[in-house]
Amino acid sequence: MSNYPAPLARLIRELCKLPGIGEKTAARLAFHMLKEKAEDVQELAESIGRLKREMGICRTCFGLSEIDPRRSDGAECRVCQDPRREREKICVVEKPSDMMAVEKSQEYKGLYHVLQGTISPLDGIGPEALRIKELLERVGGAGVREVIVATNPTVEGEATALYLSKALKPLGIKVTRIARGLPMGGDLEYTDAVTLGKAFEGRREI
Repeated sequence: MSNYPAPLARLIRELCKLPGIGEKTAARLAFHMLKEKAEDVQELAESIGRLKREMGICRTCFGLSEIDPRRSDGAECRVCQDPRREREKICVVEKPSDMMAVEKSQEYKGLYHVLQGTISPLDGIGPEALRIKELLERVGGAGVREVIVATNPTVEGEATALYLSKALKPLGIKVTRIARGLPMGGDLEYTDAVTLGKAFEGRREI
């Protein structure tokens, strides 16, 4: 990046840290920002800066939540706060973006639990590294009747689903898995809303 002026090279270097952004794409974005109005670029920079300050993790489901400065124990997300949700159902997903993908399908009206990953022995990630303990605590004391496992159809996702089924069954909870409308090796985050909705309609007990 030695051919670029220092401020431009610095921005390109930072943009390259984003997933899927190479040097050419980063340079194109940087030159685009140079052409934009100063106030538009400033607004973009402020939005990025506020993201980490104003977004946190929901203290109940571990999805994304706006930070509530009035609470020291963290905020609850809008879904957990919504009294209209079906509180006898909990949908378990791997990451917050999966939760948002399920919401877009408009098929599911219950609550969520975000594991923040999957069981992956090859990567040294065991059940204790995920939010499984918190899930069991929620299920044990919240009148939950069904847990819908919506981990991705990958080797790690399937292993996590099997582990959850074995952990939840002794609690007398119905455990279901979303249907195979999703391709093996796919990712909920990039699945269209109709396919995801059908997967929830055809969920099966595990």
